[in-house]
Amino acid sequence: MNLEQSLNEFLADLNVFYRKLQNYHWNAQGKDFFRTHEKLEELYNEVNESIDEIAEHILILGGQPLGTLKDYLAVSTIQEAENKKVKSDEIYSNLIKDFETLLKKSTEIKEEADKENDYATSALIDEYILSYGKHLWMLKHWSA
Repeated sequence: MNLEQSLNEFLADLNVFYRKLQNYHWNAQGKDFFRTHEKLEELYNEVNESIDEIAEHILILGGQPLGTLKDYLAVSTIQEAENKKVKSDEIYSNLIKDFETLLKKSTEIKEEADKENDYATSALIDEYILSYGKHLWMLKHWSA
């Protein structure tokens, strides 16, 4: 797999994850609704910035970022959320899986970029690896 393809798969994962976070934001319920609702908004705003950054980086590299929902769903490894009310336990459990997926994908991209001596991509991906690791640490402590 080439770096452009890997970055586009990462872009697809981010787009599906963004929609999932918004879906959960709208459909969260339970005693910790306010905290969960606020956290989900914080996360989807962060992911939205990442989407733009990764798409623009693909363009900088001379590639073409995917831009349709159809394309994203065809290559994403993150599953959409259902249109239903959901409790925070289920939300956070699913977010742990998704952040693990994003961490694995970003680590693979970094390794691929390093092999190709693409230091700009490698440096860009560092921030995602750090961020996903921190999110996982926090979510796992919340669910302990």
